[in-house]
Amino acid sequence: MSEKKIPQKESELFNWIKEKFITDLEGSKNPYSRYDCFSPRFKLDIELKCRRTHYDGLLIEKKKYDALMLRAKEFNTLAVYINSTPKGIWGFYLSSIPLVWEIKMLPKNTDFGNRIKIPKEIAYLNISEGVNLWEN
Repeated sequence: MSEKKIPQKESELFNWIKEKFITDLEGSKNPYSRYDCFSPRFKLDIELKCRRTHYDGLLIEKKKYDALMLRAKEFNTLAVYINSTPKGIWGFYLSSIPLVWEIKMLPKNTDFGNRIKIPKEIAYLNISEGVNLWEN
């Protein structure tokens, strides 16, 4: 019997969420949008992120957060951040979590070979403030 595998790519995470929790999940029409998917039925705008390493504090960029919160306000939806790591999948209702923002020098891109560091405004979401969807 094979052991279930935590999704490691955003497309896999999208499909897993759609199969397990949000059957009406739709992907963003624009690949450059500040949200990845949404649910018309549950009125959710969702940003997905897959991390190769597990951290108890999961990073979110301020510009993504702001764009997601603005969209949620505009369309009267809830902003949700879903993050997978090798130890689970955590979901966060962003409006219910107070965040502390800081500026850190981080790689401009994660996967594109450009390791130039730039200042990014970020916050950390502690996994204790989210729901581990993998265990549900």
